[in-house]
This record gives sequence, structure tokens and C-alpha cells, in this order.
Amino acid sequence: MKLLRYGQPGSERPGLLDNAGNIRDLSGHVDDLSGGMLDPSFLQELTELNPESLQGNPRIGPCVAGTGKFICIGLNYSDHAAETGATVPPEPIIFMKATSAIVGPNEDLVIPRGSEKTDWEVELGVVIGRTAKYVSEVEALNYVAGYCTVHDVSERAFQTERQGQWTKGKSCDTFGPVGPWLVTKNEVPDPQKLPMWLTVNGETMQNGSTKTMVYGVAFLVSYLSQFMSLRPGDIISTGTPPGVGMGMKPPCYLKPGDIVELGIEGLGAQKQNVRADD
Repeated sequence: MKLLRYGQPGSERPGLLDNAGNIRDLSGHVDDLSGGMLDPSFLQELTELNPESLQGNPRIGPCVAGTGKFICIGLNYSDHAAETGATVPPEPIIFMKATSAIVGPNEDLVIPRGSEKTDWEVELGVVIGRTAKYVSEVEALNYVAGYCTVHDVSERAFQTERQGQWTKGKSCDTFGPVGPWLVTKNEVPDPQKLPMWLTVNGETMQNGSTKTMVYGVAFLVSYLSQFMSLRPGDIISTGTPPGVGMGMKPPCYLKPGDIVELGIEGLGAQKQNVRADD
């Protein structure tokens, strides 16, 4: 089942994608795709609905509402770590992305004022469905609602060349496109076997797979739950494969007028027009 949110920004409604690719309205059955509505047992009940009985509509927003924490994992692909000149960390690198960065999958990507090095990163997003605290790796996937495509946009100068932590280079408005769909975990038998890709102006920049992740999804959910409670609607962005602009020789970064497209097999694609901030 592929769940999504559609409508005008700030007024999105819950929906699902039927087998013909049409958006169907779910607002008669759920208030939104947030909180307790993401519990895997409740999501199972939605599979019993007949999509033909639901109305449809167009613009797609972020596939999850009410996200409390947007947690990112750094340098989680060995080949990406190598291209940036970093070593694979002995434990996952954790940083937060502001939830105000979250936008729909096809919104404009806005380069912030003063930006010199806005970069791209396609990532697998893990959406939490049940509160997880001190869970084992064996149990971890029982707390997952599903998966989505995430674009972890980064401003490298803000991130690494100025004082402080990475957060300010990761949290600019529009730097967290999420979706198009929340794909329930029953449709993703192995999250460690998902091809992923990203292009800029039609040129392939990233062409990788979640199979090269250093720390897999189950490990990350368990690991994070040892330090903080993971709540329904929280998103874990699990790292990116090689091919980012920072790793090129010479480095290459986004500029107004560029078009970025990205996707993960089975989880849907995104498309963003790049523009400067007003």
C-alpha cells in the first residue's frame, strides 16, 4: 500500500495511490498520516478498503504529517565516505534536520541566501509507526510504519566550513523533500536491497543501492532507540551513496535553473526545480 498526502501546502489531506496510479482520498477514514494513524496494525486495516470507493485529487505534499524528529545518519555508505575523504565511523554519526525543512517531493528547491555549495543526496527514509525505546535489532522493524524517498539537501559551506555542528547546513527551508509515498513495510520485504538514483539536468550523479549501507535499517532503529524514544511520525534518513557534488573533481554544486530528479525503486520519484531565495 502506498500512502501519501495531497492538497495545498498546510492543508494536505491523507490519500492512497491505487493500482492505476490515481490518488484516492482517505480523509473519511483517517484524520492524517501522523501519530497513532501510523501504527502498523492500523495501517493493515486500511488495506481492506476498496480504492474505487474513494475520491481522487492531484498535488502531492510530504507523505507524513506531524514529524517530531527528522534524524539523519552521516557517512553511512562506505563508498560515499571514501569520496569525501572521510573514514567509516565506528558508530553511526547522528545529526538532526529541522522539521521546517520538510516539503513535498516536487516543490521548488530554494538555494538559501549566502549559499555557495548547495549539494544533493538521495536517501532512504524510515518512518516510525510505534514508540520505540530500548528495542533490540531483532525487534526493530516491528516499530517501522514504512519507507519513503528523502532528498537530504545540504549546504556544504554552512555544514563544514563554519563553526558548530552540521545542522545549520542541513536545515534550510525546502532542504527536506519527503515522498511521494509512504510505502508500508509489507511492500518492502528487504530495505537493504533498494536501488536508488539521482540526476541533475538529466545527467546521472548517483546510482547506488541500500545494500552498501554500513549500518542497516534494523540496526539504526535499535541503536537510536537506546538514546531517545522514537515516536510515530519520526523520520530517519539513512545516508547517501556516492555521487554527491562535494565528491566530484572539481566539486559541482546546484545553481538556479537546475532540475534535480531522484528516486528509490518501489518508493517513488521526486523532481525539484532549483531557484534562488527571494
